[in-house]
Amino acid sequence: MVKEGYYFGIPPLVLGIIFLFAHWVAAAVLVLCLSLFCFSFFRDPERNIPTEPGAIVSPADGRVVVVTDEVYAGRAGKRISIFLAVWNVHVNRMPAAGTITSLEYKPGKFLAAMKAEASAQNEQNIFTLATDSSEIVFKQIAGLIARRVVSWKKAGDVVQRGERMGLVRFGSRADVWVPADARVAVKVGDHVAGGSSILAFLPVETMGTSSGNQQAGQQTPAEANLIPAGKPTR
Repeated sequence: MVKEGYYFGIPPLVLGIIFLFAHWVAAAVLVLCLSLFCFSFFRDPERNIPTEPGAIVSPADGRVVVVTDEVYAGRAGKRISIFLAVWNVHVNRMPAAGTITSLEYKPGKFLAAMKAEASAQNEQNIFTLATDSSEIVFKQIAGLIARRVVSWKKAGDVVQRGERMGLVRFGSRADVWVPADARVAVKVGDHVAGGSSILAFLPVETMGTSSGNQQAGQQTPAEANLIPAGKPTR
C-alpha cells in the first residue's frame, strides 16, 4: 500500500473504533467500511514486468476503452485509453524505459473519465518519454470523482519499464500515445494490469544486420552456415 492509503484510511478507522466504544454501531460500521475501502484503493501489488524488446506496458489497471489513430504534436500515431474504476489498483507505472523529457501539468475539467473528450479536456499530467527507439506520450487524467493527479517523477528522470511513477485518486483515465509504426497488441474491451500487460510494441532495430556485416566484410550467422557450391559434405 502506498503512503496515501494511511492518510485516508487511518482517520475513519480511528473514528470507527470510537463509535464502537460509544455503541453507535451503525455509524461505526459505515466509517469502518470507508476505512477498508481506502486501504484497498491505495493497495500496491507487485507485478511481473515483461522483458520483450520494444514492449509498451499498460500504465494502469483497468479496461481499454479507446484504440484509435491520432495525430499528436504534428506526428501520426495511435492512442490507447484505459478507464480505471474505483475498485482497480490506482498506482501508475511507466509504460517503457527511457528518459522523461517533458512533464506538463494541464489544469482542466472533471468530466467522467469514460467520455471521449476527457482525454483532451480534463485535468492531467502529460509525460513525454524518450525511449531507445522513439518517443511516446503518457497521460494521467483526472475524472468525475478523481480530483488529483499525483506524479512521483519529474522531467529529466531516467525510468525503467513498469516502474512506479504516481497515482490518480478515486477513479480516472490513462492514455498512451505511440508512433504510427508501433504494433498495438490490445483491443477495446480488454482488461489490463499496470506494469504487466503489453499494450503495444515499438519497432526495434536489429544490431549486426546482414547489410552491416557485409559492409564490415564479415559473414552473418546464416551465411556462415551455408555450404559453398561445389564443396563436398562429409
